Amino acid sequence: MSPHSVIVSDREFRELLAKLSDQETYAIDTEFHRERTYYPKLALVQVAWGDELALVDPFAVDFSLFESVLQGPHTAVLHAGDQDLEILQLVCGTVPQKLFDTQIAAGFMGLSSPSLASVHERFLQISLEKGDRLTDWLARPLTDAQLIYAANDVAHLLRLQKVMIDELRQRGRLQWALDECEVSRLRTRGMRDPSQAWRRIKEVRSLKGQARAVAQSVAAWREVRAAEIDVPVRYVLSDIAVCSIAQKPPTSISALGQLRGVDRSVRQDIAEDLLRAVKAGMNAPVPSLDDAAVAPLEKDMRPAVALASAWVSQLARDLEIDPAILATRTDLEQFLRGDPAARLRSGWRSEVAGRAIEMLLAGEAAVAFGGSGELVIEERSRRPYGSES
Repeated sequence: MSPHSVIVSDREFRELLAKLSDQETYAIDTEFHRERTYYPKLALVQVAWGDELALVDPFAVDFSLFESVLQGPHTAVLHAGDQDLEILQLVCGTVPQKLFDTQIAAGFMGLSSPSLASVHERFLQISLEKGDRLTDWLARPLTDAQLIYAANDVAHLLRLQKVMIDELRQRGRLQWALDECEVSRLRTRGMRDPSQAWRRIKEVRSLKGQARAVAQSVAAWREVRAAEIDVPVRYVLSDIAVCSIAQKPPTSISALGQLRGVDRSVRQDIAEDLLRAVKAGMNAPVPSLDDAAVAPLEKDMRPAVALASAWVSQLARDLEIDPAILATRTDLEQFLRGDPAARLRSGWRSEVAGRAIEMLLAGEAAVAFGGSGELVIEERSRRPYGSES
């Protein structure tokens, strides 16, 4: 691949967009920071196509124009692209119409959430140079070392995709991987659900009764406020402050200022808004510690989760598929609960595991040791152990 170019003008960026319009595939990666903002702040975009590679400075161009490429018929190749897709959605208002994620693809060939370096070593026998994980991508000018490190993130992705596609096709799993990439592409991104923000505060789980409802309301207020002014939630209100407010709900600004973790210099209008959230929590139903949207699994079905989970883990090893891709514990619980939207009820997962688990639940099959320590699902004999044949 030819040396990278650095795009720092609208003219150069328009030329890049024109070149990409003729490509079937392109590789893309982003560098960003979100330590001081609610939403990620784009700092650099790396794009590779054909035998060319460009680094785009989003501070120097209107990167939202990249929407034309994302909306085109091209396939975007990324590695562990979930956060890249988030920022593309934020800046360009859309995500690629076709996606190939090399981390997802690797999961169908025995690797579990591998790093970019790992897949390069496994499929291309290339060792990527290690860079400074804490480098400041927002600084300008970027150093040559930073630019080279960034370029390496996409320099070999298109060749990697071809190698992976060949192996996936040989294993009969190419469509499985493409289907999973499509699920990732369509995943909802953006602002987190404010009503669920309280679940990310560890200390809230120990709160009882109405205090938990207040914590839910205050944490939701904090989430919305942080998104509005684009700062991390901790800059609005610390976790300690959320819990202290929930334990001793204030009814006045002076009482609010006496609580641990609360900034006494908070603006009056913000304080009044927060007090309204406290009052709303005092009158709200107490949220369950479990996900209210998911009914708990019946007690007599819990052993089936353990049994099916053990077999699925064995199956994943036998098939060389990342267990998290095949079926998580949540997937198994949704399946056993009879959820029609459970991933194990459709597509390749149903063929590989879902049908066998259904037979297990129906008493038509049993799990047994295969003789070498592995677990297998076999036709059930229906003869109790020790009975005469």
